[in-house]
Amino acid sequence: MTVSTEGWQLQTGSRLAKQLVELLSSMRFAISLLSVICIASVIGTVVKQHEPANNYVNQFGPFWADVFSAAGLFSVYSAWWFLLILAFLVISTSLCITRNTPKIFSDFKAFKENIREQSLKSFPNRAENTLSEGPEAAANRMGQQLLGSGWKVKLQSRETSAGLGWMVAAKKGVANKIGYLAAHSAIVLVCIGGLLDGDLVVRAEMWFNGKTPFTGGGLIADVPAEHRLSPTNPTFRGNLLVTEGTSSSTAILAQPTGVLLQDLPFSVELKKFIVEYYETGMPRLFASDIVIHDRETGEQFPTRVEVNHPASYKGINIYQSSFDDGGSKVTLQALPINGAVRPFDISGVIGGSAPLSNGDQKLTLEFTALRVINVENFAGRESGTDVRSVDLRSAIESRLGSGHKTVTEKTLLNVGPSISYKLRDAAGQAVEYHNYMLPMELDGARMYLLGMRDTPSEPFRYLRIPADDQDSLDGFIRLRAALADPDMRAEAISRYAAVAVEANRPELIEALKGSAGRALGLFAGAETDALPKPAAGEPAIKGGLQAVSTFLEVNVPEAERERASDVLVRILNGTLFELLQLSREKAGLAPLERGEDTQRFMTLSVMGLSDAFLYPAPMAFGLKDFTHIQASVFQVARAPGQTIVYLGCGFLILGVFAMLYVRERRVWVWLTPTADGSGSSATMALSSNRKTMESDQEFDVLKTQLLKVSP
Repeated sequence: MTVSTEGWQLQTGSRLAKQLVELLSSMRFAISLLSVICIASVIGTVVKQHEPANNYVNQFGPFWADVFSAAGLFSVYSAWWFLLILAFLVISTSLCITRNTPKIFSDFKAFKENIREQSLKSFPNRAENTLSEGPEAAANRMGQQLLGSGWKVKLQSRETSAGLGWMVAAKKGVANKIGYLAAHSAIVLVCIGGLLDGDLVVRAEMWFNGKTPFTGGGLIADVPAEHRLSPTNPTFRGNLLVTEGTSSSTAILAQPTGVLLQDLPFSVELKKFIVEYYETGMPRLFASDIVIHDRETGEQFPTRVEVNHPASYKGINIYQSSFDDGGSKVTLQALPINGAVRPFDISGVIGGSAPLSNGDQKLTLEFTALRVINVENFAGRESGTDVRSVDLRSAIESRLGSGHKTVTEKTLLNVGPSISYKLRDAAGQAVEYHNYMLPMELDGARMYLLGMRDTPSEPFRYLRIPADDQDSLDGFIRLRAALADPDMRAEAISRYAAVAVEANRPELIEALKGSAGRALGLFAGAETDALPKPAAGEPAIKGGLQAVSTFLEVNVPEAERERASDVLVRILNGTLFELLQLSREKAGLAPLERGEDTQRFMTLSVMGLSDAFLYPAPMAFGLKDFTHIQASVFQVARAPGQTIVYLGCGFLILGVFAMLYVRERRVWVWLTPTADGSGSSATMALSSNRKTMESDQEFDVLKTQLLKVSP
């Protein structure tokens, strides 16, 4: 009984193993794996990979960001399940090749000359005829004709009831089956190359050698050994940032929970980062002049790295990935926008920070980015369109094929340098700012743009400030300071009343002063007590045109509101003009003459002053001066699987070509003696792995040559 049970267990295990092998080597299993890989590749293309965690939280929300992170969707190509699928695909395809290769090679040698006459008569392409020559002579003639046409031929004689019969079996295009082996081998090679060049070796270092991602900060030289990979690591792919005039020998390998440091057997010194531009300001060339220093021998190898033209040393390829700021030095000028701040200069380095104090409010100024070149498209901009506006239709069509695109004219202009920075409060909350150094032409006027946004996922919102007659911000800043000065407001009101009313009408002068004082005070934010208190959760109105409008809504009947609004706006414009002239007089400048340019400047200044009350900071920092220092970002990779992948691609091209363009054909001619022995009866058939017109035409030619049948 024990023996019987063991035998049953062995049979069951053998049957299960056979079924498992059948499943793994089946076509449906391989197609299922390929489908999952395709879906994962789409996800890896649509979802940006290896981004900071905060970016995913802002894009998907905390809950889904955690779910997607746990599923490995933010690092698809190095996720454990993706590597496991690749491994199963290698196993499945290898088993499929192993099972079918003996059959294919056996088929290479076989002529299938033992086929019966009745089988030949069932082929779609068949023909019969009576020949004047005997079976053996006819077989030899046909064999020679087929050999001359590139066919492989085998002759066989066998006894029949009518006498000795001859079978002529020929084949051509058997390389078609090589395509099957080549295509399947290509899948195996590409997957193996992908596994070698993927994250598998790095993960093995973490699993078996105790390597862990580094999550702290500080100098690279101070990072402990458990976070470093050896220079002999057989495969890796990381980023190397090098500032002009410095060198680096440690690459950064991003991991989901931190970074690993990859020590290189050489250091890369960046002599100069080169950017060349077209006339439009668009970049034409990115290149880095580098010197490779061998750490063992001390030898130096100068070379240049360009996009799509990498350098290679000791089996490690150095690619031009991108560029970054290498610690540019900037000088910013603080400009009062929404508060009583005296202008001052502050210097810093991109990537650094500086403390600020505004009374009890403590802020930190973080220098985040300097862009020397900003290329914008000014074609077809409508009035009031923001410089960073995005047209949804254009954005979609730009990602479609050429057949879907509409022809649009572009006017690309370089608008000059810009500075990005953050102001962070004591609670850690930050607002990001983006300000252009130079004014740009918008709606027929020269405007400075001061951008802001609360989160990185939002687009920048821009405060527009008009440039004065000297193309600077000074005129607006002087007007803003004068508006905040009660004495200057009073002087401007007196001047406006004196000009607007005849001197012999003192009662009207006093009345106009009162109206002008009320309008200018509301606009300056000095008489907000006259406004109703905001509802719970709503921000208070600080000033600007919104304060004037709210005052009219509360204090003027609706029937008279439009007329009162027109009068008040004219008074406001007049007093602001006098305030502008007074600010120029105080600065020792000549007064502006009334005209179209002055009127445009005043109109835009009123809008800018009104919008300035919504600016989230008391000051804006304009870029005053800078020293640009470039840094180049290289991707360094040791990819032993690259050659394997290239070999797999070659096999794939060969396999696809063989399967699509090589047709396997077989032809048989069965010859038997006629009843009177004066000739032979011939039965011919042709088979092809694909039914095409060429096969029918070829059969007609063979039928004419071999059986001497007229077409």
